[in-house]
Amino acid sequence: MSNSPNPIELQKHLSGVDYPASRDDLVRTAKEQGADQEMIKALQSIPDREYDGPNAVTQAVSQS
Repeated sequence: MSNSPNPIELQKHLSGVDYPASRDDLVRTAKEQGADQEMIKALQSIPDREYDGPNAVTQAVSQS
């Protein structure tokens, strides 16, 4: 994604996630935390695997 979400905003919308977390867990939490559609789409575009922490999520979003 060429215009990836701000990493700080991304992590704000993922507060409360218990890692390791799946892509679906991340999307669900972001929706519950009021993330906008751009951020939801960015999370939906990352590979479907287990993420071991916030840095892994941020890296995946920036590479997708």
